[in-house]
Amino acid sequence: MQKLLYAMNREAEVQRRYLGGGDGRERLLAEYELDDEERAAIRNGDIGKLYVLGCNGQLLMHFAPLLGLPWADYLEAMREGVRKYGPVRAGIYAMTTGTGEKVAGV
Repeated sequence: MQKLLYAMNREAEVQRRYLGGGDGRERLLAEYELDDEERAAIRNGDIGKLYVLGCNGQLLMHFAPLLGLPWADYLEAMREGVRKYGPVRAGIYAMTTGTGEKVAGV
């Protein structure tokens, strides 16, 4: 998932294939080892789901403008992802408590 987003952030051809949609997008997604949940989130540009799945925010903050999302909407998409899908599951942003609990008593 992160390898694809990294390539998409850096390579104009990958961006073109993604933005073209349809079969071109599907062939691009098939070139990467993605599970069904990851594939659907990338296909649909679901920033919140990608965040919850553990995608690095640095990658997402460059993917968001490709999707046409302004900065404030990108930040809200991550918050909405946690509200909708639950705590971040993996990666450096993984939450160690429930969404209503304080982390380390803070």
